[in-house]
Amino acid sequence: MNKRILEEKIFKILMYVSILIVLGSLFIIISLVVANGATSLSIEMITQTPTGGYYLGKSGGILNAIIGSLFLALPATGLAFIISLGIAIYLQRDFTNPSISSFIRLSLDILWGIPSIIYGVFCLSIMMFLGLGASLLAGIIALTLLEIPIITRSMDESIKMVPNGLKETAYSLGSTKFETAYKVVRKQAMPGILAGVLLGLGRGIGDAASILFTAGFTDNIPTSVFDSTAALPTMIFHLFSSPIPGVRQKAYAAALILLVIVLCISIISRFLLRKSSKFILK
Repeated sequence: MNKRILEEKIFKILMYVSILIVLGSLFIIISLVVANGATSLSIEMITQTPTGGYYLGKSGGILNAIIGSLFLALPATGLAFIISLGIAIYLQRDFTNPSISSFIRLSLDILWGIPSIIYGVFCLSIMMFLGLGASLLAGIIALTLLEIPIITRSMDESIKMVPNGLKETAYSLGSTKFETAYKVVRKQAMPGILAGVLLGLGRGIGDAASILFTAGFTDNIPTSVFDSTAALPTMIFHLFSSPIPGVRQKAYAAALILLVIVLCISIISRFLLRKSSKFILK
């Protein structure tokens, strides 16, 4: 057999095996969570907070964790969006030189790769230095730091896809750099920008390590940014830690809720990313 044909067949086999591993893993994870979580999922679980014996298998729900996840992820994503948008625009060659942009992009890539628990430990160290305890505010700050590199790099790639001809046309008509960035680049890159925000939101709402030490845990719904709060990832951790089988089944139900939320966010972000690649001028 020809060596080139043999190499091609080996490559195809490896490619198909890799695809099978990825799709198989996804199928197994979803099947496991759905099969175990659907039986324990109920209206009571998503409309009530935990009762005194909830962690012993008695009645109650995880409403505190659902609301806590929203209270943590939404403000953090909003703050990260504001910061990331400014950085992404600054990274374009109209505002800075390529060497500075390359260094900032490298720094963002490094921050993106740092384990999320490092962000939690960093925020915990700051909290201990200031004499503060675990709170909703500390969790928001930790998630904001976690999401900034994700959202910024996604925005950066979307903005770079905007054709230079559009910007040059705007400049020729007398538009300033800021006007061009806001009125031309922003409009064309908006689907990709929104996709980046949703990617950050999905990462923030599903992360446990960064808020494990910073947000704390409580059965109550927080009424202040200085109150501790539960979240779906930390709730799943506590439920799975129980030796009672019925409680662990509730952990699967909580995981199913989180999985549905993250999958919906991922699907929407992928749709927006696909749309961002089609620059149709109106």
